[in-house]
Amino acid sequence: MLITRRLEFDAGHRIPDHKSQCRHLHGHRYAIEITLSGSVIDKAGDAANGMVMDFSQVKDLAKAHLVDLWDHAFLAFAGDTKIVEFLQSIPGHKTVILDRVPTAENLARLAFEILDGAYRDTYGNHLRLEQVRLYETPNCWSDAIRSRLD
Repeated sequence: MLITRRLEFDAGHRIPDHKSQCRHLHGHRYAIEITLSGSVIDKAGDAANGMVMDFSQVKDLAKAHLVDLWDHAFLAFAGDTKIVEFLQSIPGHKTVILDRVPTAENLARLAFEILDGAYRDTYGNHLRLEQVRLYETPNCWSDAIRSRLD
């Protein structure tokens, strides 16, 4: 069985080597869809009976491990030194320094890497993360899919 939970967050970024508008500082209303696989729990009296995982717990784990950290932050590539130095000069600025350029593709893969362990077999029902879909805009997204990352 597959289940998916969608969450949204706002973040800024820039693509330093881009030859068009995306090289400028800008932001997006990102959406992330987290798809998990697992067996449906069949335990009478269990709060998760009939579920792969309670959607509220999918949300809580995603928020704790990723969404709350990235929401209203500037996602900056460590190699973009002028931007990193500028952001670090602003007291209390919420900046997330990344080891890769914050493209939709890289952010989706990074989100997958961060969330993978958070969901692994939480209920003993072979639960695992299968896919992270990250929408940069309503019309543009990237998929990090386990079968293609392994």
